[in-house]
Amino acid sequence: MKTIHLVYPHGSRISCPDAIGRNLAVRLRERYEVILYDWNDWHAIEPGPNDVLIGHPHPMPWTCFRRSLKRPGWRRIIMMAPFNHDDVQVAFADSFIRYSDLYLAITGNYWFSTIASSGFSHWLPKMIHLDLAVDRRDYPPIKLRFNPSGQRRFVYIGNCHKGKNVEYLSEIAKLMKDTDIAWVGNGRSGIKGLKPAGVLDFSTAHDKDFIAQYDFLITVGKADANPATILEAMAWGLIPVCTQQSGYTGYPGIINVPLDDPLRAAAILQDLQLQNNDSLTRLQAGNWALLDSHFSWDRFAARVIDAIESEDDPELGSETWQRKWMLRWAAMHSPYSPLRVKNLARFAKTALSRERKEYKHDPATTR
Repeated sequence: MKTIHLVYPHGSRISCPDAIGRNLAVRLRERYEVILYDWNDWHAIEPGPNDVLIGHPHPMPWTCFRRSLKRPGWRRIIMMAPFNHDDVQVAFADSFIRYSDLYLAITGNYWFSTIASSGFSHWLPKMIHLDLAVDRRDYPPIKLRFNPSGQRRFVYIGNCHKGKNVEYLSEIAKLMKDTDIAWVGNGRSGIKGLKPAGVLDFSTAHDKDFIAQYDFLITVGKADANPATILEAMAWGLIPVCTQQSGYTGYPGIINVPLDDPLRAAAILQDLQLQNNDSLTRLQAGNWALLDSHFSWDRFAARVIDAIESEDDPELGSETWQRKWMLRWAAMHSPYSPLRVKNLARFAKTALSRERKEYKHDPATTR
């Protein structure tokens, strides 16, 4: 039997990224021995003859996946991580995809369908599209009736990271002064024009009741792989509204708005305000069916299992030396770069904390 060494967040929270590692491990254990490792663990794994390494490379050196993938003897090495076309977010992985047999790219169909024309086209031979998923038991239907036409409400759930493009959201809100647009999340600068609700715990009935007051989730990212909040909102029964650059495009129940055209985006939101209730109910029902058939953890795990059982190890495409150096430069100057003192200090603190704990190498537990 193969042993899978899975390096990915896998805590008890129902949100991603913990939901990814936890749900995947449950399904992999139906076929394999599985050992879980924290994403920021720094121990190197020594492979056995039938061992498979799957994981998310960390921006910091000396971390588990980065140290382990260069050890000889792995049966398979599979990189699994979010992907979009933003050098700042993903350039650091260029050094590690070369050591991997395949790269399972957790991303939306917008990003995957445009790789060939992007600066990451040389990665494409190794890449497999992996759609995110949601457990509908964690996000049960709570939106059972839409607000009346003209009184509908929008909510943004997320942080103020640059890729989330919240300044654009403020521009849209400015054009819709009579519309209730709330913000669930935190950030030092705030989001002008949105009503702050703070950080909520969606496992509680109180905070679910708060979300149930809203009709639409809105997110207008310009470099967002495929935010889990879109799928979570769909499961609750809200209708998602997003830019294509949030990853999702071509789904009838996920309404796309243009990037950097606030007038057009506001017009689309206003149209949703006026749609009849039956139309929204049909979109809602279609989204629930889509979650069951496509954005499920069973489908997610099946794609991973296919990669484990595959013998594919394609060569990367050609890459110019200019592009190679651009990626190195972007990785060094990224907000996640190990050259930034605060990142190094945070990693050192985490490593020291973990070193004080006792670890067990039981395949049924976490390392």
